[in-house]
Amino acid sequence: MDGYDKLKPYGIAINGCIDGFSRYVLWMEAFTTNSDPKVVASYFTRTVSSIGGCPERIRADRGTENVCVEEMQMFLRRNHPDSFAGEKSFLYGRSTANQRIEGWWGTLRKQSAQFWMNLFQTFQDDGHFTGDFLDKSLIQFCFMNLVQDELDEVVTTWNSHKIRPRSSGDMASGRPVVMYSFPELHSAEDRLKPVSMEEVTVCMEECTPKGEFPCDETVFELCCLLMEENGWDAPADPLAAADLYIMLRDELLQII
Repeated sequence: MDGYDKLKPYGIAINGCIDGFSRYVLWMEAFTTNSDPKVVASYFTRTVSSIGGCPERIRADRGTENVCVEEMQMFLRRNHPDSFAGEKSFLYGRSTANQRIEGWWGTLRKQSAQFWMNLFQTFQDDGHFTGDFLDKSLIQFCFMNLVQDELDEVVTTWNSHKIRPRSSGDMASGRPVVMYSFPELHSAEDRLKPVSMEEVTVCMEECTPKGEFPCDETVFELCCLLMEENGWDAPADPLAAADLYIMLRDELLQII
């Protein structure tokens, strides 16, 4: 597990999790924050519920955003008989040493994030972004869904692509989705640990799922009102989103 902060200065924070053996991406979420432990925990519990178990071990850095996942992982693993049960089921380490997710961030930057970084930097260079609350909220309103859609596309492509063998032989090769789903085909053991869905539900009650609004609710409502008054459509691509961002910003700066 790890957070990706390259877009955070513009209001979009990413959190992801990747399987250490297969390099299958389990979740990749864009939201207004990746530092709220209850939001990060919602990604974890949703994944545990959907795959029907929790991992043998989770590795993450010592950021406060991981404390709820740590507690939930140890809670769900407390009665398992293996040697990594309970407190040993969650490992802390330096983010830079978390090689699987760090490798993924490099791929994400090339496939997606660098484009958004360049676009938002252009806003800043042209005087259309100052980094204040309103500008971040408008970035979130106009771009959050597009960023998430692209994340989903990159993840889908990644999970189905073929990882070629390394000369060192230190990592398995093949397609992540196949290695994750059928580890026995690669002489590996399935380390998914069964859990009580009732206990997962208890954990879910302590989480804060992503809200229905991609930005501050008041800004969201103002933007929707302005779009309706002016006949502006929801953006379907980055160019349309950039135009909408500048138009909404100009309108709101006259109001405020």
